[in-house]
Amino acid sequence: MLIRYNKAINNALREEMQKDSTVFIAGEDVGNAGGSFGITRGLIAEFGSARVIDTPISESAIVGMAVGASSTGLRPVIEIMFMDFIAVCFDQIINQAAKMRYMSGGQMALPLVIRTQGGAGLNAGPQHSQSLEALLFHIPGIKVVMPSNPYDAKGLLKTAIRDNNPVVFIENKALYGMKGEVPEEDYTIPFGKAKIVKEGIDVTIVAVGQMVNKALAAVETLENNGISAEIIDPRTITPLDTDTIKQSVKKTGRLIIVHEAVKIGGVGAEIAAMIQEDIFDYLDAPIQRVGAPFTPVPYSKPLENYYLPNENDIINAVKKICVGRQFSFASH
Repeated sequence: MLIRYNKAINNALREEMQKDSTVFIAGEDVGNAGGSFGITRGLIAEFGSARVIDTPISESAIVGMAVGASSTGLRPVIEIMFMDFIAVCFDQIINQAAKMRYMSGGQMALPLVIRTQGGAGLNAGPQHSQSLEALLFHIPGIKVVMPSNPYDAKGLLKTAIRDNNPVVFIENKALYGMKGEVPEEDYTIPFGKAKIVKEGIDVTIVAVGQMVNKALAAVETLENNGISAEIIDPRTITPLDTDTIKQSVKKTGRLIIVHEAVKIGGVGAEIAAMIQEDIFDYLDAPIQRVGAPFTPVPYSKPLENYYLPNENDIINAVKKICVGRQFSFASH
């Protein structure tokens, strides 16, 4: 069936709550209001206020409650309505959720999902538009998921809810209206298994989150200029499918990593370092990274559009490392 990204998430939540009575939802306005973006709309009518819980405006309390609940065998799915607000509850995420299984010698499971909305493009300003996945990527004990389409959003969320470890599930706000085919039957997508979105032989493009769609938009221009690009969607950045990325780079000899987050200190830097350390001899050109400039997200629409990486930025990066080609496009 053809449904939107936001509906795919809603369906995953509903189906997992129907399947498992230990699954519950909590967060600010997730009940009658259905959340800031309407993702949980209708669930309180079906499951009641005991399983779809409106909380006080305290992100630290929400995560702390979920850590405690999950340690007793429940499966909370909590919402931090903007990714920017994880800064408020970092102690609960980094020092509690991420550490409890390790500190208990594996005796304690922590089946906790933190749904949060990241990304720019909606003129929400610098405090409601950030992509902060690199902060979480650095923390052992947390799984980090970034679906780029409705099919992955549903399958990966189901996997997250069934996982016995804390998972941060990052939904890009700009993708909520995206339509895609989603099976009606039950399915899951394994963590740590990247998807080869498009096969190619000249250059590997590892695109994170909604940048997968920007990479796909760049493909037509690349192909018109004789460039065959392979696009890889990691799906999860923790765990990261390094094997798929390495095999692709061994084939193409060139690598570009694209993410919406600030380029400096981003996930792309770690992927680039891994390739340089492990398979440097296979590279035919320097690795390129495409990301946002080192500045807060602008509120102004024209400035925000300039701030966000786009298909021309990807094409420009390809142009730098695929020498001897004629390109027929205007630079960004």
